[in-house]
Amino acid sequence: MAGGLDRAKSSLPKIKDEERESMFGNVFAVSGPVVVAQNMAGAAMYELVRVGHSELVGEIIRLEGDMATIQVYEDTSGVTVGDPVLRTGKPLSVELGPGIMGSIFDGIQRPLADICDITQSIYIPKGINTPALDRSKKWEFEPQGNIRIGSHITGGDIYGVVYENILVKHKIMLPPRAKGKVTWIAEPGCYDVNDVILETEFDGENLNLPCYKCVQGGTTAIPGAFGCGKTLTMEVDGKPESIMKRTALVANTSNMPVAAREASIYTGITLSEYFRDMGYNVSMMADSTSRWAEALREISGRLAEMPADSGYPAYLAARLASFYERAGRVKCLGNPSREGSVSIVGAVSPPGGDFSDPVTSATLSIVQVFWGLDKKLAQRKHFPSINWLISHSKYTRALDEFYDKNFNDFVPLRKKCKEILQEEEELSEIVQLVGKASLAEADKITLEVAKLIKDDFFTTKWLYTL
Repeated sequence: MAGGLDRAKSSLPKIKDEERESMFGNVFAVSGPVVVAQNMAGAAMYELVRVGHSELVGEIIRLEGDMATIQVYEDTSGVTVGDPVLRTGKPLSVELGPGIMGSIFDGIQRPLADICDITQSIYIPKGINTPALDRSKKWEFEPQGNIRIGSHITGGDIYGVVYENILVKHKIMLPPRAKGKVTWIAEPGCYDVNDVILETEFDGENLNLPCYKCVQGGTTAIPGAFGCGKTLTMEVDGKPESIMKRTALVANTSNMPVAAREASIYTGITLSEYFRDMGYNVSMMADSTSRWAEALREISGRLAEMPADSGYPAYLAARLASFYERAGRVKCLGNPSREGSVSIVGAVSPPGGDFSDPVTSATLSIVQVFWGLDKKLAQRKHFPSINWLISHSKYTRALDEFYDKNFNDFVPLRKKCKEILQEEEELSEIVQLVGKASLAEADKITLEVAKLIKDDFFTTKWLYTL
């Protein structure tokens, strides 16, 4: 699980000259963020590479003979045919540990605030390589009570905790495939992310672990046109402490490289799974998956793949499914026994609010909860502008037993509210034709009750009615 985007040059002096030469290929062709390199025999799919003299970060996405197609996560202007391509022999990965909370990263986990401090610019220069986590900051480490010298541990076991802030503590876990007997463990104290805090031995092999390397679980879609309040809907009731103490942001604006935008949701879900494996319940907000799909479409076009509906690649639905299927509630590996979850809420921005858009329709076939935003409600300043007639949840039956046990009247009241709102919609059409005065008194009461539900309940407790 450890890794990050380490600078490739730092490892070159340790490599023999003949091996070093075999690690380099050459640029054969450039098409925007897609680069084709030759002399890449021995490279692996999804291997991290450094492209050009600026050492741009890239990932191999296709291999044909000794030719490799590379997806570059930075601006490729200036890269020319014949420029070197360095193979690193490792996959693109993210760095996990204390310092994630409160940080803002780009799609390949480069810390934007640190880059701004270094460059004194709001733009990310090409080839910059800044560690995702602060190497100088000390963190308070406390060993797990039952872990001592001679203890046998295996993958997923928690051997200590690190306090990032008063809201979040990192549970330090043994890597999934590691196991052995503890030969040394650090005393309680403050350490940085490079300090060794645990040593294990298995079959005569020693493993030194540097510090810190190592209905919840549902899926929801919020489609809506621009201005409907998709981002506003994602507000979280805060505590006296800043919400950023329990939040990490992966930000990619439209002027950032297209490949980095496509990679951003995978960076975000990987960070979420890290905290899930500690036993936390994590909520990941993807705003918006339409921008991710547009980046995917652009890369697909550069690869000369056959387009499908609206120019999106034919595998759009499969990519969306592979993302949303990473949500769920799991029993975590290792001791102590714990459960964690990742819930994914994806915002979709269909052009003109058209829900037949390929991204929206593919998303709705995957997710279990649908919060449909209505532009008319947004224009009337009714926020959140969720249309109660088209929104639905497929988790209601799974939750009915819980409601029957703890809140006896919730299910019948919810059903009655839906009936009132449906009837109000039908009566509204009549009112537009003949006026409210022509309605029966019972129908007038229905309209007033529906107004109370919408104005006084949906604006504060809307989540529990869907």
